[in-house]
Amino acid sequence: MTTETETWETISYTADVVCIRGADVLMVVRGDAPYEGQLALPGGGVDRGETSRVAAARELLEETGVVVDPAALALVGVYDRPDRDPRGRVVTAAYVVTVPDDTAARAGDDAAAVRWVPLATPGDLAFDHTEIVADVWRQPITR
Repeated sequence: MTTETETWETISYTADVVCIRGADVLMVVRGDAPYEGQLALPGGGVDRGETSRVAAARELLEETGVVVDPAALALVGVYDRPDRDPRGRVVTAAYVVTVPDDTAARAGDDAAAVRWVPLATPGDLAFDHTEIVADVWRQPITR
């Protein structure tokens, strides 16, 4: 017989952002493992005292220099497949935001570089970010 504490696992909570400019989505080139050198959505851990929406806006700023009002972020969904991150159990709240066509981005924090890639064909992304972008693509309101 197992006890309740034996079935609990430590879960990390993150937030990711699908930042759309025209027909493109903003990606970071990961500077750290896992998936070092691979494209991923900007995002990261939700800090103590933050909501995932506030964390998403903060991470977007830290990794890309793009400033958005947290209130402008729309929830895409919660992604919690147990194997979505090789570092352990990580649950993410993914958000989408559309920015003006002249929005510039620059790499910061743990991003080695930033790239605007086609929203319709972003390529093979780190973690489950290909799935997240596909979910946004299916939502006609975001295009």
